[in-house]
Amino acid sequence: MNILVIEDDSDTANYLIKGLRESGHAVDHAAEGREGLYLAMEGCHEVMVVDRMLPGIDGLSIIRTLRAAGNRTPVLILSALGEVDDRVHGLRAGGDDYLVKPFAYSELLARLEALLRRGNAGAADTVLRVADLEMDLLSRTVRRAGQALELQPREFRLLEYLMRHAGQVVTRTMLLESVWDYHFDPQTNVIDVHISRLRGKIDKGFDPALLRTVRGAGYSLGAR
Repeated sequence: MNILVIEDDSDTANYLIKGLRESGHAVDHAAEGREGLYLAMEGCHEVMVVDRMLPGIDGLSIIRTLRAAGNRTPVLILSALGEVDDRVHGLRAGGDDYLVKPFAYSELLARLEALLRRGNAGAADTVLRVADLEMDLLSRTVRRAGQALELQPREFRLLEYLMRHAGQVVTRTMLLESVWDYHFDPQTNVIDVHISRLRGKIDKGFDPALLRTVRGAGYSLGAR
């Protein structure tokens, strides 16, 4: 899944981000309402986790703005407010589910998976295709020419990002920020190593090769 977390409490945010990424999901994070609304309006996430009480713009206002703009991305509301009226207000504002803090990570993950199963994101959003390469975001499987490929969680996230930007040149900076959450270049060959491993899995034994290096610029995924 490609998930947006809008949460201002650093402990809660770090707990969520760590758990979701360890489960193999791509995560973007905003620590305040205005930034969260900006990221949400991009429309590139399959599901969102939105804290109700946020600086700048509160969570319910974010959801109302999204719904008014036609954005139907499923939203799980997080809140310390757990009374019946609080949950009702959250759902009536456009939230799809409501989880009260403190919560168990396993329950949150199950609720996110359930939101996708309801079909709110649309079938087209859960399967990515580039030529004969296919990624199913719900089952977390990848196939090329019908043959199953075994990817590690980081490789899956890397490939998902490349597939979402198929035909474009993706820079090292884009990959570091989106796949590794580095906002600086650690001056290591971590990207080269993962690209090499991924290329060996999705291209070796198949024709044509899909993953290519664009000298001096970055990488590109797609048939030539």
